[in-house]
Amino acid sequence: MAKFRLDEIDHQILDMLIENARTPFTDIAKKLLVSAGTIHVRVKKMEDEGVIKGSTLTVDYDKMNYSFIAYIGLFIENSSFTSRVIDALYKIPEVTVAHLTTGKFAVFCKIRAKNTKHAKDIIFTIDDIPGVLRTETSISLEEVINDKKRLMHAIFDDYKI
Repeated sequence: MAKFRLDEIDHQILDMLIENARTPFTDIAKKLLVSAGTIHVRVKKMEDEGVIKGSTLTVDYDKMNYSFIAYIGLFIENSSFTSRVIDALYKIPEVTVAHLTTGKFAVFCKIRAKNTKHAKDIIFTIDDIPGVLRTETSISLEEVINDKKRLMHAIFDDYKI
């Protein structure tokens, strides 16, 4: 199967959609000096090829009183508990990200909470999941990098070579 090729226009479309997924195709077309139909066809092709998977909305959790972020590493009794632990984590809405990992932790999670007391309650809930031996928590003081564009630009630069 041939590798799907992106060109400079595709790259610019992705750049604008990463910045704001709700940017109208007509606005993108005006900036790129092409028709809105061209943008629509290219976005549809990138969706069909799996380059674009949906679109996202950025929520300001601080404004919703969920500014406390912590990362929790889980030590699991043995690998047979992994799927049950993941299922239990999925039922905790404050667990916003979870990764199966190698190394020190079997699972690594990101939680969002209202404050330290709320975070403690979430951590204790995670500690009580059958199969979790213990957890190790790190508190985020401040998110200093959250940049989807730099990697996309690096990938595109590699892709052109």
